[in-house]
Amino acid sequence: MSRRWPCTRNMGIEGKATRGASVVAVALCVWTASSSTACTYSDGCWETRTCAPDPEPPPGPCEGEPGTAPALDECGVFVSEHGDDDDPGTKDAPVKTLQRAVGLAANGRGGGELPTRRVYACSEVFEEAISLPSGVDLWGGRLCEGGDWSFGGPARRTTIAPPGGVPLRVIEGEDATSTISGVRVVAADASAIDGRSSIAVILSYGARVKLVSSVVIAGNGKDGEPGEDAASARAESGQFGNDGADACTAGAATGALPVVTACGEGIESTGGYGGDGGIERGGDGAPGQPEPAPNPGNWGLGGAGAGSMACSNGNDGAPGEDRGRAGGAAGIGSLTDDGWIGVRGDDGERGGVGQAGGGGGGSKSRDGESLRVCPASRPQTGAAGGSGGGGGCGGLGGKGGGYGGASIGIVALEGTELTIEATEVFASRGGNGGTGGTGQPGGFGQHGGYGGKAPDGMWNACHGGLGGNGGRGGDAGGGLGGSSVGVAYMVPNLALRPGAVIKVGPAGEGGLAGNAATNDEAGKGGSGPSAETQAFSGPNELPR
Repeated sequence: MSRRWPCTRNMGIEGKATRGASVVAVALCVWTASSSTACTYSDGCWETRTCAPDPEPPPGPCEGEPGTAPALDECGVFVSEHGDDDDPGTKDAPVKTLQRAVGLAANGRGGGELPTRRVYACSEVFEEAISLPSGVDLWGGRLCEGGDWSFGGPARRTTIAPPGGVPLRVIEGEDATSTISGVRVVAADASAIDGRSSIAVILSYGARVKLVSSVVIAGNGKDGEPGEDAASARAESGQFGNDGADACTAGAATGALPVVTACGEGIESTGGYGGDGGIERGGDGAPGQPEPAPNPGNWGLGGAGAGSMACSNGNDGAPGEDRGRAGGAAGIGSLTDDGWIGVRGDDGERGGVGQAGGGGGGSKSRDGESLRVCPASRPQTGAAGGSGGGGGCGGLGGKGGGYGGASIGIVALEGTELTIEATEVFASRGGNGGTGGTGQPGGFGQHGGYGGKAPDGMWNACHGGLGGNGGRGGDAGGGLGGSSVGVAYMVPNLALRPGAVIKVGPAGEGGLAGNAATNDEAGKGGSGPSAETQAFSGPNELPR
């Protein structure tokens, strides 16, 4: 019920007062019976009544801080290593595993019971990795002896320490914050999914977490594996050139056919055709392939056919290019749903293929008035030139060194919110990057074919050129050193409250390049960061 008291005063209008002219001011106080005792009066031109707001309702039985709020069956699911996952998760009948408790807390125990969205965990060791939906609390450090389940303080934290994997993931769930209190989360060395890093906690997209009165420990990262060496034996050698036909053996003495050395990936070294044998002039040989451009050294050109002078041999092919040392890994890596990904060193490049030799020039059987003829019963053509020898294949490059594993206490992906209070976060040593692999020596170039022979008194044909050796494959770069980071994040939605302590270890050194001396910096991978907090990009934002 409500009551109103009007307070009225007639006020003349200054300078314009007329009979009956007035302004009426009315003040109202609305109150209810439940608040009548909180109302007071005050004097003035009219009477007013001021009412205090309704008192706050008493707190619910499940409200309060983890260290002081009572542990009740209606407030959460209870878990002990001595429990049974077939039980309902009450104080008297706890479940056995954390993940079972989380499932019951998130979805309810059944029978129409609403989810409690809280887990009470005994001060015990749980060797399991768990996923906690955002909005479900995990209150550890409970004193289960005697069924009390009160908070035992920092010395009685619940330990989550699986032998492998990421011990604790907080995944997207309700639009609410998970309070994690009284736990000790320990990641084993090199236990993340990549088999190299150690990450204790991952907050997936959209997770909201308050971490209180807890300890987070990441183990050591593993050293990166060395890059694979290319074969120590030489790459494939070129083919020997074909010999040219002798004089007086064919009506059309065609130059020797080229040889083709296939080096894979569509790369070939092809010898030059030998020049045709003629009667009054020999044909020129063809150049070997691939011909360098430009070619100031006249590598692999075909020999000239016989004319006023005897033919010439094909030129030797150019050697393939030796590849230099590849670059070492750069950057700091990136974050993914599985944690952290580093960067491998660059692979060494394949060595250049050797150019095949040029074809030898063809000869002739007649020179003006001077007859150098074949026997009347045989063909009258001169000898044909030999084809160029094939160039050697380029050596394969070594493979880049692998990245060292990271040691990261907490990974907070995009869209997460994290508050750390009265909690210690430790990161250990990052692994060193792996050494780059060594390149393969190039294959040998081979001799060109012989030019065809002629009877006495006639010129022989000329030889094909020698194929060039293949270039050596490049040595690979070293891998990235692993990070040592307390909190690795993509977007800085991070609040450090009183009592938050973050300690990190040394980051891993970058790996050396293949065939590099200890102090040789060329091709060495970069070192990872060592920082209490560090921003990282996502996997699609890497520079390479």
